[in-house]
Amino acid sequence: MERVRLVTWLEMAMMAALAVVFSMIKLFDMPQGGSVSLVMVPIALIAVRRGLWAGIITGVAVGVLQLFFGSTVVHPVQLLLDYPLAFGALGLAGLARHWIVEGRGKRILALWGGLLAGVLVRFVCHFVSGIVWFGEYAPEGTPVALYSFVYNITYLLPELIIAGVVLTVVMTSASSLLFPSRDRFA
Repeated sequence: MERVRLVTWLEMAMMAALAVVFSMIKLFDMPQGGSVSLVMVPIALIAVRRGLWAGIITGVAVGVLQLFFGSTVVHPVQLLLDYPLAFGALGLAGLARHWIVEGRGKRILALWGGLLAGVLVRFVCHFVSGIVWFGEYAPEGTPVALYSFVYNITYLLPELIIAGVVLTVVMTSASSLLFPSRDRFA
């Protein structure tokens, strides 16, 4: 049992490090923060592989590490919303582990559902932060809520799709990466 716990913590640390590296390889960068990258993939992978709490803890660690690599901080609450809470929310992809049933199609649907749950909560964190602290960037005459919605969905939707596709490929071609054998480390 101790060995399984140690392996889980090691996997979480590796996935957090990988997520930080992936966050630096950007396909598209937004002007006031946010980008399209593969940052969600390792967090969602560990969440599905090891469960909800492993995913949330890994996501929070990634959020904290992001603060050291060019983050934008204007208020302590904004810091919490945009970094530890937003990335920790991606750990909700671990809900898929509880929804997994037999059948490839149902497993893929559960994976996408868990990923969507995590991205929706992450979106809410960024959306609120955008309204409260970054509304000044909204073009004149544009409602701040609409600006925050469009701004955040512009990079979160592509990240959701990319992460979903990558994890679907992993699930269909190497499912043992997402669902390790229960007795493997016993």
